[in-house]
Amino acid sequence: MELIELISKRYSTRAYLNTPVEDEKLMKVLEAGRLAPSACNIQPWHIIVLQEPSSIEKMRQVCRAAWILQAPVIIAVCIDNDKAWKRADGVSYAFVDAAIVMDHMILQAAELGLGTCWIGAFNAAEAASVFNLPGHIKPVAMTPLGYPDDTPREKVRKSINEIVHWEKF
Repeated sequence: MELIELISKRYSTRAYLNTPVEDEKLMKVLEAGRLAPSACNIQPWHIIVLQEPSSIEKMRQVCRAAWILQAPVIIAVCIDNDKAWKRADGVSYAFVDAAIVMDHMILQAAELGLGTCWIGAFNAAEAASVFNLPGHIKPVAMTPLGYPDDTPREKVRKSINEIVHWEKF
């Protein structure tokens, strides 16, 4: 499958079958995240994997979207902002680096027939508690991971002419 086909095929899965994700597939997803580039190759991320039902149940206090509890795996990408590369104006690239990690993992999951849904709406303090994060590590994004039990919604995207500007805005 060509990359553009995979990107087109990937969608936000909001219902999951009660089927375990094979270890081999999970490790491929995690390896895709590990291989992600980062600013100055600092790799300021940490990946948390929840598979135990008791751990996944704790996510009820972290995220309002109860359907994520259906998934057999939840993956969180966290950052160490203190170690991340900073641009000359002080802007940290930790969030950009974390986004690249998550994108690599969700695309790998789609290629393997697994569903994901980028979750940014969650209680960060509760997530840090559930993940037992030290104070300098912050959660950025999460995704449930599992076999889809829904169908993709129609993708609605702006036209290329609405988002691309040549030479100037």
